[in-house]
Amino acid sequence: MTMGFSGTADLRSDTVTRPGPGMRAAMAGAEVGDDLFGEDPTVRALEERLAGLFGFPAALFTPSGVMANQIALQLLVAPGEELVCDAEAHVLAHEEASPARYGGIQTRTVAAERGVVTAALLAGAVRRGNAYTLGTRAVEVEQTHTRAGGTVHPLDTLREVRELTSGAGVAVHMDGARIWNAMAATGTSAAQYGETADSLSVCLSKGLGAPVGSVLLLRSEHLPRARKLRHGLGGSMRQSGILAAAGLYALDHHVERIAEDHDHARLLAAGLRDAGFTVRPPETNIVLVAVPGAGEVVARAAQEGVLVTAPDPDTVRLVTHLDVGHKACRHALGVLTAVMTDVVAGARKTVPAGRS
Repeated sequence: MTMGFSGTADLRSDTVTRPGPGMRAAMAGAEVGDDLFGEDPTVRALEERLAGLFGFPAALFTPSGVMANQIALQLLVAPGEELVCDAEAHVLAHEEASPARYGGIQTRTVAAERGVVTAALLAGAVRRGNAYTLGTRAVEVEQTHTRAGGTVHPLDTLREVRELTSGAGVAVHMDGARIWNAMAATGTSAAQYGETADSLSVCLSKGLGAPVGSVLLLRSEHLPRARKLRHGLGGSMRQSGILAAAGLYALDHHVERIAEDHDHARLLAAGLRDAGFTVRPPETNIVLVAVPGAGEVVARAAQEGVLVTAPDPDTVRLVTHLDVGHKACRHALGVLTAVMTDVVAGARKTVPAGRS
């Protein structure tokens, strides 16, 4: 453990960050209007800034990334049509069956290694359709891929996917919930990523540290229907410039520092690997550790002020972010090493004689 640190090291997710004084001041001073009427100047400023950054003609501010994704899918895929995505995609695993429930969308999955959907995979999955066969209307990719441990879709891979889908008349939606981490890890620009998709959702409340909100980037002709869909899903807001101001502040102050989160993820991964645990090498800010009794690790670490999650019974997940600095990460490493070692030792003692 690390001397000089007291408090809680919350590594459950990069969504747990809290706005600091500068962001709170920006929110308090935001110029506002009624966004349902398109009259909130701060919301418009955020939408225009991100549309320009990623090279899209239009943008729509939403309360959440889930809503942004589901609006995009309904814009690209009509009820009864098909979406192809990775079997572990967030839009399937963590969005309450919304493609089917709200969009009437059939999903077809591919088993992508590390969550990276490639043109080679799609070549055997995308169907053109005919009078008797359902055709694929859109492909979804996730940047970075949450359940795979924050893996990055390489730009060349995305360009190959775009080329294949364009030739088949199929659209591409990119769930860019952690696209800021992908940009920090690879040096790829927002515009370069934007060129590979027909629609793109970007989250403000993960790596950027805003308290709420995502923005859907899309084509101009889709904007009126996107606003209607947002309203139907309960996402129309009024003086939401107070929230948009946090996003603008984050764009000004929190983008460059994301690389620090990746450094901290590597620190945690290296320390746990040196302690003898199997760790998936982090590409960005998510660390996955293979350890039996993950639920017990979570509970015991919490007693020591270190909060982590267990996405499955044999995996512990750590996510670094702007509210967990170097000292907190060193403290978390000491606690987790001790707890995991003890849990694994206890599990070995309970194995019946003659078994291994």
